[in-house]
Amino acid sequence: MMYYKVTSQLAEEQYACDIDSRKAARQHAGLIVSKAKDFKQSRGGRDYFFVSGIVNESIICGIISVDSDITAGDAQAFLNALGFDVTDVTVNEITFSSLCNLLSRAENNSYIEDDYEVLEKFGLEGLSRRYGYFNFTENILMPSVKKTSLYETAGKLCADKTLSTELDRIFSERTNPGAYGHPVHYFVETNNTDTEKELTYTLLSALSQNNRLKSIRYCTMDINPGNDLPRSRINTLYKSLSGAAIILRYCGGSTEDSNYSNGEIDTIQALCEATTKYRNSVLTVFCLPRACEGLKKVFYENLGSCAMVEIKEDLADNEAARNYLAMLCGRRHIEPDDKLFDTLDSDKLYLPDELSDIFDEWYCIKMKTTVFPQYRDIAVSRKKAAKETARGTAFDELQKMVGLHEAKEVIGKALNYYKLQRIYKDKGIKQDRAAMHMVFTGNPGTAKTTAARLFARIMKENGLLSKGHLTEVGRSDLVGKYVGWTADIVKKKFKAAMGGVLFIDEAYSLNDGREGLYGDEAINTIVQEMENLREDMVVIFAGYPREMERFLSRNPGLRSRIAFHVRFADYDAQELCDIARIIGRAKGMTLSDGAVSKLSSVFEEARHQPDFGNGRYVRNVIELSKMNHASRILSMDTDKVTDKMLVTIEEADIEAPQIKTEPKMRTIGFAS
Repeated sequence: MMYYKVTSQLAEEQYACDIDSRKAARQHAGLIVSKAKDFKQSRGGRDYFFVSGIVNESIICGIISVDSDITAGDAQAFLNALGFDVTDVTVNEITFSSLCNLLSRAENNSYIEDDYEVLEKFGLEGLSRRYGYFNFTENILMPSVKKTSLYETAGKLCADKTLSTELDRIFSERTNPGAYGHPVHYFVETNNTDTEKELTYTLLSALSQNNRLKSIRYCTMDINPGNDLPRSRINTLYKSLSGAAIILRYCGGSTEDSNYSNGEIDTIQALCEATTKYRNSVLTVFCLPRACEGLKKVFYENLGSCAMVEIKEDLADNEAARNYLAMLCGRRHIEPDDKLFDTLDSDKLYLPDELSDIFDEWYCIKMKTTVFPQYRDIAVSRKKAAKETARGTAFDELQKMVGLHEAKEVIGKALNYYKLQRIYKDKGIKQDRAAMHMVFTGNPGTAKTTAARLFARIMKENGLLSKGHLTEVGRSDLVGKYVGWTADIVKKKFKAAMGGVLFIDEAYSLNDGREGLYGDEAINTIVQEMENLREDMVVIFAGYPREMERFLSRNPGLRSRIAFHVRFADYDAQELCDIARIIGRAKGMTLSDGAVSKLSSVFEEARHQPDFGNGRYVRNVIELSKMNHASRILSMDTDKVTDKMLVTIEEADIEAPQIKTEPKMRTIGFAS
């Protein structure tokens, strides 16, 4: 589907004079509407032509085309059919948002009855603001970029092996010039946002030049796993992009093989279903982090018959690395020197990001010592902060989490303890092997799993674990169906968690009613593996406080191997309100002061209910508030709805949860 804006000039001034009065303008608009309907019927009704506005002897029109290439001749025929004598007719492809603006203006000028009904006719209403926000951006490809420039960009980005090879295929002659479709779709893999944009734009420019894309419009959408991603709206977006391209920037997943949450799997499946369904009409480019083999495997498993080409940066050897650094120097108009090249390891292969970091470090020193020698004696920040130990971004993320004061303190102490053990080892001071295992106790929704995931990353960033991934398991993942199976299953899980954290949720569920059953077999094997593999992994047991105490009492060997007990306290009402604000922001919503005040009362009451869910409860309240917000907004006069109202949850949207009450026991017999 393609959208166009038509601009033209009236050949005579009489039309502007005829519609000077309001009554005359309405009559003239009604005549235009009638003639426009006749014109659409003459073309079979598939394409939609409409007048948007007439200003200063200029006529602006819009066109929605299902599968036709609209020309200036088509636009001229439409305007002539309306009775206009026009000159200088130009037709330009536009984005969906620009189309909506033209439709809105046409409705205001009475050239169409209802812009929303027009979108409904083409099945596009799900993308309009009236339907609710759906975050995507659209852009138009610039006029043809020279073929040589595209190859130069591939070389500049160190992507000759993949991008240049694909450019060769794109510019090869096709056997049937009239056929249209997409033989392949793409994975673009890089950790650099700027590089990602250049790679995708170069790719789309080449495809457009070789008529592999009907439309010069392309859509970009950030995909955050776990967020609401209705399949119906994804399909609507793809339908609107027929003939165009979509760039899906996947902002989740791990660069290592790992277990993926149900939310991530659902998101990937929804994207792959749309890609497969529209594979011949819409080009899909998935942008993924580099070295994401586990993540790509999940995509490949769900892409079915779609063929995928992987575009990524090449690894540069010593010669290529020197050329790349020299190119960066040329951009900054500065001569390279031996100090720059001496930083390279002749036996190492480099990614462009690594080379850019090397250049930036050298350039910073060069600026201070050579370009501006007057600053030569100013100490660099690194020397001033030499005594400070960098703990990494994961540690900062943990500190920024709401509440968890005791948990943060204990995890900080644990980190320092593990670091000291490493120092002892590095200096050859004999110490007992440090137990790194932990117990997390707390009620539901107190962020135990999130803290465990961050702890794994903290250990990785501080050189205390080799991988830093989280493997989450429960009883069903550890206990086998038959005697003798459980030990092997547990050992496989420990092997998968090597280098990271094995997170055993609701660990007390391994306690069977009687001793000697499968649960005891699992616990005994866990104790054994904790001892054998303690050098490069951490086991974290998690669950409710009282039940976890009984669990640890079941096996004395288990308790003795646990170094730290981390308590996750329930959140207070203020902390729950802070969490609500964070969840709201993640969903593109803000909370008014009145909404926060009411939430505080709701949370204070809910905290004293049995089985209170803490953060999970907050998420449920916000989801319910979003639905109430939607109902309230849709009940209002749409002309009075502002952008701020669309994204603000008010006090009226907050619904207090029903308080659970214990059922009253019925008395058998006579009561006095």
